[in-house]
Amino acid sequence: MPILGSFGAAGAKGFGWSGGKVTPIDFDYLVVAGAGAGAGSGGGGGGAGGNRTSFPGGTKLTLAKANNPITVGAGGLAQSGPGNPGNNSVILHDGGTFLSTGGGYGAAGTNPGQPGGSGGGGGQHTTTGGGGNAGGFSPPEGNSGGGSNSNGGGGGGGAGGGGSPGSPGNGGTGGSGAANSITGSPVSRCGGGGGGSHGAQFAGGPGGGSGAGHGGNPSSGSAGAANTGSGGGGGNGHSQPVGNNGGSGIVILRAPSAYADLITVSPGTNTKTTHPGGDVLCTFTVSGNLKITG
Repeated sequence: MPILGSFGAAGAKGFGWSGGKVTPIDFDYLVVAGAGAGAGSGGGGGGAGGNRTSFPGGTKLTLAKANNPITVGAGGLAQSGPGNPGNNSVILHDGGTFLSTGGGYGAAGTNPGQPGGSGGGGGQHTTTGGGGNAGGFSPPEGNSGGGSNSNGGGGGGGAGGGGSPGSPGNGGTGGSGAANSITGSPVSRCGGGGGGSHGAQFAGGPGGGSGAGHGGNPSSGSAGAANTGSGGGGGNGHSQPVGNNGGSGIVILRAPSAYADLITVSPGTNTKTTHPGGDVLCTFTVSGNLKITG
């Protein structure tokens, strides 16, 4: 358990890791990490956060401790030049850690995109996007960003596909997101951010759907939407030195209705609701804790 080992026993308890064994509960899960930010000045779009799920039909995650801390990864913040990567989403549990990897940031100039859950788009004068599935998971958590070498930034990678290269002066399209029905109806998340354009006479790249940001042109472009794990768009080459923020992640856990009275979530921003089929749904839009009693 590498994360717990770094805290020590007392530190882990202070972090919310306390209480003994309880009734083990098998949860279906969707764990989405924070997305990377797009780069400024015609740079690459941000890569989507890692997208890992058991639903439908995958191996479930067993929680058997009273307190199970959950971190919802923040999106990467835009800055002058290259972006910043997204942050991991993490579940601490009896078996150790379960995580999805933050998205890679979009690159500026001649720099390659950053690897991550999905990779960031390459800068406007490079052929290389960042690699996806940085966690090395099977099935993979995301895809690679697009390169460029054409005065327009590459699109960030998405959970459903890789980012497209920039075309002459124009930003590349972000990779598509992926739909999941763990809540009862399909919701698409984790699209890649669109690459920034070379200037006002060119087009910024569209985001890959799912709340992904568009590349700048002629205005500032747009950020990835909150709790989608979708990448931020790159900035316009002539007027936007700062790119756009990546979207934060989300964690959703689903358990049989028989365990509903044993489960609570905190803080109050997070919710416990009932799935249309009767299962209990625990939705974490901010970092918190899932408690099991009994």
